[in-house]
Amino acid sequence: MSDANAKKPNTFLIDDREVDIRDGETIFRAARRLGIKLPHLCYSPKPGYRPDGNCRVCMVEIEGERVLAASCIRAPSPGMKVMTRTDRAKTARRMVTELLLTDQPDQAHAHDPASELWKIATRMDIAPGRFPRRAAPAPDRSHPAMAVNLDACIHCNLCVRACREVQVNDVIGMAGRGHGEKIVFDFDDPMGGSTCVACGECVQACPTGALMPATLVDENNVFTGKADRSVDSVCPYCGVGCQLTYHIKDDKLLYVSGRNGPANENRLCVKGRFGFDYVTNPERLTQPMVRKDGVSKAADDLVDPSNPWTHFRPTTWVEAMERAAAGLVKIRDRDGPRALAGFGSAKGSNEEAYLFQKLVRTGFGSNNVDHCTRLCHASSVAALLEGVGSAAVTATFNECKNSDVIIVIGANPTENHPVAATFFKQAAKRGSKLIVMDPRGQALKRHAWQMLQFKNGTDVAMLNGILNVIIEEKLYDQQYVQTYTEDFDKLAKSVKPFTPEEMSPICGVEPDVLRKVARTFARAESAIIFWGMGVSQHTHGTDNARCLIALSLICGQIGRPGTGLHPLRGQNNVQGASDAGLIPMFFPDYKSVEDAEIRAKYEAAWGVTLDPKRGKTVVEIMDAVHADEIKGMYIMGENPAMSDPDLNHARGALAHLEHLVVQDIFLTETASYADVILPASAWPEKDGTVTNTNRQVQMGRAALPLPGDTRQDLWIIQDLAQRMGCNWNYQHVSEVFTEMASLMPALDNISWDRVEREDHVTYPVDGPDVPGRDVVFDKGFPRPGGFAKLVATKFQAPDEMPDAEYPFILTTGRQLEHWHTGAMSRRAATLDALEPSAVASVSRGTLAMLGIRPGDMIRVATRRGTVELAARQDDAIPDGVVFIPFAFVEAAANVLTNPVLDPFGKIPEFKFCAAKVEAIDSATRVAAE
Repeated sequence: MSDANAKKPNTFLIDDREVDIRDGETIFRAARRLGIKLPHLCYSPKPGYRPDGNCRVCMVEIEGERVLAASCIRAPSPGMKVMTRTDRAKTARRMVTELLLTDQPDQAHAHDPASELWKIATRMDIAPGRFPRRAAPAPDRSHPAMAVNLDACIHCNLCVRACREVQVNDVIGMAGRGHGEKIVFDFDDPMGGSTCVACGECVQACPTGALMPATLVDENNVFTGKADRSVDSVCPYCGVGCQLTYHIKDDKLLYVSGRNGPANENRLCVKGRFGFDYVTNPERLTQPMVRKDGVSKAADDLVDPSNPWTHFRPTTWVEAMERAAAGLVKIRDRDGPRALAGFGSAKGSNEEAYLFQKLVRTGFGSNNVDHCTRLCHASSVAALLEGVGSAAVTATFNECKNSDVIIVIGANPTENHPVAATFFKQAAKRGSKLIVMDPRGQALKRHAWQMLQFKNGTDVAMLNGILNVIIEEKLYDQQYVQTYTEDFDKLAKSVKPFTPEEMSPICGVEPDVLRKVARTFARAESAIIFWGMGVSQHTHGTDNARCLIALSLICGQIGRPGTGLHPLRGQNNVQGASDAGLIPMFFPDYKSVEDAEIRAKYEAAWGVTLDPKRGKTVVEIMDAVHADEIKGMYIMGENPAMSDPDLNHARGALAHLEHLVVQDIFLTETASYADVILPASAWPEKDGTVTNTNRQVQMGRAALPLPGDTRQDLWIIQDLAQRMGCNWNYQHVSEVFTEMASLMPALDNISWDRVEREDHVTYPVDGPDVPGRDVVFDKGFPRPGGFAKLVATKFQAPDEMPDAEYPFILTTGRQLEHWHTGAMSRRAATLDALEPSAVASVSRGTLAMLGIRPGDMIRVATRRGTVELAARQDDAIPDGVVFIPFAFVEAAANVLTNPVLDPFGKIPEFKFCAAKVEAIDSATRVAAE
């Protein structure tokens, strides 16, 4: 072979060192592999950021080329000779850096003296001052969380890419031309008046300090907050499970930054980045308390958390624990084990959840233990266990990167799972067909290929209409159905009457749209389904999930990359708490308490005889309290006095209890009814694992000291157990994890040391050194014969339909800025400043019908109660519907909601009930005008 025909080596040279060429890699990245650190400002090496090449501080010289090249955007070619250390390259980089420093505040008064720009200047030993300065733009402190100081802006565009391409929020842009060019928010609005959702991605990306956390600069925008240490952990809010880093000074949390975890790739949302100062809120419980003698309980008597001394007195831990245990033991011994119940927490660790359910089962003696999964995804769990034999997701949400079609139904991820939503939006920008199905319009609608805004409560009708098309047109995967499923014939027969023409008047979606969506999903190479509590929180919630499971199964859209079923879990550890057995019908790992063989295994492990009867669920427990069947409760980190449906009924039950022990970080509404209050540890103050919606077991680490006389939750649970007769002696949280994992096959090959070393491990995992599986069920299902079960469903209306007296539909949920019942987020200064008061979202048509304007007060009533709050115009809400978030005690949405249960999942129908909406004093206002 001649030299001319010889294959060129796939290498090039950097400073005379040979380096291989990798697909998609730039000179900058290749240099990094050699340990050559070229400066960078407009480029971020973090996931999701593309190089832009506009700052020119990474310039290199290439042999044979006339001009220098920006290494961050230049791809190498075989035989190329790159030189990073020539005088020409170094001079160019120095000159660019000096020019960029010209308009900066001097380092002593800089917004961030440790910014990437100042680090580069320090390494190059550059002092600004040779060039004339421009007039400095005015600072913008309109946002409660972020300081905008564009005098430090170098127009690198990193914040634009952070906002538009990473978080896909499209708020930040460039405006103007030439010398007048500048960064703007929306239409050059102040940041605080823009549509910014405060994710803070721009702050984390900014290389100069032009965008900063407000906690790090003083009123003159001078830097004040250098941290003295940092601790890696996990976010305690939603089920996404974002990894983060706490930055701490003098044992006070200064700020939080995102970390490259598997679920977030450095991204955070407003709660994860700016919602942590609740831990130092003045209302934090710091000492044990007991109810004062002679102070009775009443359902309508909520204690002011800033002044608990009207109802409680401080005490010692000895007295508090003695009283807590003695009251529970008295009821257990007098009335039997089933007279006690416990509510554990999905906001604590796996280890806390495991010990809590173990205490109820071995110390109390019954299975009356539950937590918030009963109020969010219980129906999804029931359907998944029935259909595919596992309650967890079949694929991580990150798999949407491999999906042709993505369905999001009954979920509002931009508000409830904001970081997960960034992956959905990015997938849509790459060309995936995003199908959004929801009675409410939402921000994802802008990215959707198809939006199905169906009528509230008609999910089954709509989904069966789609199933009908796929089966009647034989679009289903016949080979997959024959190999991996059972009862297909029953499903086919059941959906035959559910034609799109028949379902369209019921669900409000045109027949052609149902057919189009059905065909697109069935013909997709890879399709994935995500759903939220809009699917699960209905009396037909289990049927809703059954339809989604059937849709995925008959099309063979499971067990492969980019396919699967994913209920987006709500709380940060609702998956882990459920896995650990914090539910009344299952031991850890979803093993039935009524199975004698399984029960014997746990009796041997725990050394006690266990109750053979399944326990009561959350709402059933409240009913049993009113019936005098349950007389004592232990509630850790849950707030049923705000989260349960029909709050007057729930609060009446709590007030009726003979003995209530509450363990929490604040005097919540539930703690108002306590006999003993035990001050606990907040998430940044403890070690422990949590399991996110992706099945990723992650390590949370203590970053802050416990305040006052608070104690670790694990210590409290163990001390109470010992006083109730349990022979426990755990010395470290790792011992609890090891015991828990020994009883949970799902955690095989996952040790405490491994999670601590790797920060996260996805289950299931096939070996101690093997990565976990992001996608499962590629070779069948953990059910008899390996078959998934297809379950036929029939449409049924919600329990309580609108009528002449209550003509509206009430639906409830969460907001972006607030979490669950507000116990944490309403005590976080930034979050409360962004969304300070209760609102009811209604359409402009509803406002017109009521004769009021946005901001006017309205009264919303159902058959269970009444609340008064301000009206907010929301054009995503259909006429005749009112949406109320449930985080505000002054207008608690769950005073109104219907406690009727799904017969399978035992979940209340939070998402639908009949309501009446009236203007307050509108006649007076109109007359005045």
